[in-house]
Amino acid sequence: MKFSLSWLKAHLDTDASAEEIAERLTNIGLEVEEVSNPAEALAPFKVAKVLTAARHPQADKLQVLTVDAGDGPIQVVCGAPNARAGLLGVFGPPGAYVPGSAMTLKVAAIRGVESHGMMCSVRELELGEEHDGIIELAADAPVGAAFADYAELNDPVFDVAITPDRADCMGVRGIARDLAAAGVGTLKPLHVPKIEGSFAPPIEIRIEDPEGCPAFYGRAIRGLANGHSPEWIQRRLKSAGQRPISAIVDITNYVMLDLGRPSHAYDVAKLDHALVARRAHEGETLLALNEKEYSLDPTMTVIADESRVHDIGGIMGGEHSGVSEDTTDVMLEVAYFDPSRIAQTGQKLALTSDARSRFERGVDPAFLADGLDILTQLILDTCGGEASQAQLVGEPPVAAKTLPFDPDRTLSLGAVEVAEDRQRAILLSLGFEFEGAASVRVPSWRPDVDGPADLVEEVIRIVGYDQIPSTPLEREPGVARPTATRSQLVERRARRAAAARGLDEAVTWSFISEEEAAHFDPAWRLDNPISEDMKVMRPSLLPGLVAAAARNMARGSSSIRLFEIGRRYLAEGERPTLAFVLAGNRQVRNWQSGKAKPFDAFDAKAVVLAILEAAGAPVASHQVFPDAGSNWHPGRSAKLGLGAKTILASLGEPHPALARALDAPEGLVAGEIYLDAIPEPRSAGRTRPQFAPAALQPVSRDFAFLVPADLPADNLARALRGADKNAITQVRLFDRFESADGLSLAFEVTLQPADKSFTDEEIAAISKAIVASAEKLGAKLRSN
Repeated sequence: MKFSLSWLKAHLDTDASAEEIAERLTNIGLEVEEVSNPAEALAPFKVAKVLTAARHPQADKLQVLTVDAGDGPIQVVCGAPNARAGLLGVFGPPGAYVPGSAMTLKVAAIRGVESHGMMCSVRELELGEEHDGIIELAADAPVGAAFADYAELNDPVFDVAITPDRADCMGVRGIARDLAAAGVGTLKPLHVPKIEGSFAPPIEIRIEDPEGCPAFYGRAIRGLANGHSPEWIQRRLKSAGQRPISAIVDITNYVMLDLGRPSHAYDVAKLDHALVARRAHEGETLLALNEKEYSLDPTMTVIADESRVHDIGGIMGGEHSGVSEDTTDVMLEVAYFDPSRIAQTGQKLALTSDARSRFERGVDPAFLADGLDILTQLILDTCGGEASQAQLVGEPPVAAKTLPFDPDRTLSLGAVEVAEDRQRAILLSLGFEFEGAASVRVPSWRPDVDGPADLVEEVIRIVGYDQIPSTPLEREPGVARPTATRSQLVERRARRAAAARGLDEAVTWSFISEEEAAHFDPAWRLDNPISEDMKVMRPSLLPGLVAAAARNMARGSSSIRLFEIGRRYLAEGERPTLAFVLAGNRQVRNWQSGKAKPFDAFDAKAVVLAILEAAGAPVASHQVFPDAGSNWHPGRSAKLGLGAKTILASLGEPHPALARALDAPEGLVAGEIYLDAIPEPRSAGRTRPQFAPAALQPVSRDFAFLVPADLPADNLARALRGADKNAITQVRLFDRFESADGLSLAFEVTLQPADKSFTDEEIAAISKAIVASAEKLGAKLRSN
């Protein structure tokens, strides 16, 4: 919901600044997503007068202008056909950014003549679509004045996120009412004209589907001229992101945004006798105003005449009967449509509109007649013409709703003490009415208020949620103190370890597209997805993380380190998983090349081992398996496990086919850690071992082996470590060399003496055992 500050002040008498209003809106439950000011982008542009205009010496369609923007004559080259001496327009100096052209002005030679800026068109300043010439201002426009101030564009615009329950705030007046209740200003009275009508309407109105459309009010206006809407309406519509079209269309849109009252106007000349609210017939179609054709069925409510359907009730009108510049007679529709019917029809047709967003929330059923009169008067004032008598068909579902009022519940339920007089004042300012001392009548525009607890919520949100004290619940005798479950502890340790490695946590959608999921054997599909790109519950966290990495790379990031903890949805159930991606470079310069080094599979392995160790996995006993699966690169990936049946993680480069399908950045590596596969520690508690540094100096020895080409280095390292588990504390691969003799792997083996230093004979015995362990795997000690 967008609206400007001046628009809000048409309903709210206030001196509060835009910042104060935005803060108060968020505090009372109407979250302000953004406050923007169009004038900021137009700050450099000034009102300027063209002093002289002469033909360009090198181009027939260009002119050389002398322009005064308040600081003396300036030479400007201009191609607009309406540029002439004496014209007042808008000048952009060098250095100004032109939003409609996406360029920054500078002094430039155009066909050999220097131009020091430009005279601007409406489209170049993004004020409209006109681009036939430069802007022409009134003769009394002050030369040198800021154009944004002169054109009254210095008007902040609020973008407010309206929750589905607050139908009353889908109009500017509803937001003004809330602000007035919060003490930001005073709500101005709403003027409702009385339109008597001077002739009988030429089009009959009937209702044949009272469930879908309980009430249908209408009136004809004849002899009007459908030109442009007033400038003040156009400004307000533009602030809301709407494009002005014509007076009648603009006025119906304005009343919807201003008062939350959708309506529709039909060209009488295009109607065949009566307008009927009925169920659609099987096979009927409608070419809607968005130029798309929709197939209708009997579950949908439509507005039709004797010949055809003209409107998908409460959602969108049809192209056939829409008003145009030639329209002289219109029939106005102000109706009430069932919210659930609107929602079902919109979902079935995949059709959204501003009207649907209001009707499916629930518009004010008591505001049909007043809304029709306000709409009629605006059209008469703008377009002229003569109004008919109103047709009021059906009964809107206005049911009096009365709730018990107990001022003590605000403290007992909301934990905030508010004086009874203050509570009454808040409810009265929101439109509630008191019937005696202990009951409250709910206003017709608040379908979300159903019980006494809702009255407490209204009071507390206006007083301020920040007034609710943080009070812990009393612990019942014998109730144990809360403790984290093992799975929660594992996730917590894994998250901290990932952050300590420099990874940033991401949160991506749990839904992915069919195309992305097809690579992972999806098992969970949604019957009613949010969109086509979110039809499958993710069987892997990688698609979302890869997409996030690609977005960041596209925006100039050179090093991406992202991780996410979430659930994979597999045929056997939900599986807690930590996934991560590394892309770009490490941001560390290589000492040889002087260039940043890209990530590789070994970086992914280092991240996996660090996280597994922090999460409590026995990483010292891990094994590496080269086959990570069909989604991983066959030569640059692996699985880590505690044996073939307990796989802890998969890591490396994605398979090239998967990388292409996900549009992954070049060189991306990734990993998935299966948190539920981490075994519980054998000890009952997870206490940190006592620090006991060795009293004697360790001894290291290097061994180089010629090994079979298919022997994994990890297998050989495990064999060397097992040669003497008491003496050998570490085995580290430090060299890999290929020659004519074969593949050579070199290891540094660390020996730690216990109570006395090793003798030469003991070291020789251990070395012999190491070589013997290697030979069992086909390795041979190198002789040179």
